[in-house]
Amino acid sequence: MKQSDGLSQLAASLGRERSENCTLIVGLTGSVACGKSTLADQLRDLLSVNYSVECISTDGFISPNTELEARGLMLRKGFPESYDRLAMRTAIARVRVLPAVFPVHSHEIYDIDPALARTISPPDILILEGLGFEQPSPGDRCAGEPDVLVYLDAETEHIEAWFLDRFMRFWHAAADDPTSFYQRFRGMTEEEARDFARTEVWQKINLPNLENHILPLREHADIVLRKDAEHRLVA
Repeated sequence: MKQSDGLSQLAASLGRERSENCTLIVGLTGSVACGKSTLADQLRDLLSVNYSVECISTDGFISPNTELEARGLMLRKGFPESYDRLAMRTAIARVRVLPAVFPVHSHEIYDIDPALARTISPPDILILEGLGFEQPSPGDRCAGEPDVLVYLDAETEHIEAWFLDRFMRFWHAAADDPTSFYQRFRGMTEEEARDFARTEVWQKINLPNLENHILPLREHADIVLRKDAEHRLVA
């Protein structure tokens, strides 16, 4: 299956799911660094030919760092307990009928940035990508959860490589950005930074989160997509 074929098939499938005059909420999940944001943007561009489409990340519903620190959860950021799931359910339900405010998390400062918050009016399709989703309700979905849950899957070894590459991109960018969260790692050599990302972040945080909380959603997703080592969608 070619990349374009997979995107076209997914877009067509979501188009069929949409009911006239009703916002379709699409949840797109999968591991950290598996390419959810990129796929969401590509899907938005494709669907925008026929529909009004908005894209937003669930990262905005992670609790602010001050709250996570107070609760001893900074090292659990991205785990289910770090999300304000009530706020996410409320925003999903509201945007079906009224403009809703969606907070935004900045990867540069590694925290919620109030200045980036977006007010989204009800679109034809809203793509909500990220983590923090719960197992879908059996039967009819409630207003506060996605109508369709899409899981983006890949081999764990590939996801690890993508995560390390992304970490190092932020590490390099921090050299010219004193406000970056990644400034704290600039005292390390490049080799030390990559080793830290692998042993302290991937192996101790992201991998357990994937295995214990993210991957189980694959069995409950409405649509499962797979990617190869080159980020291509495969059959």
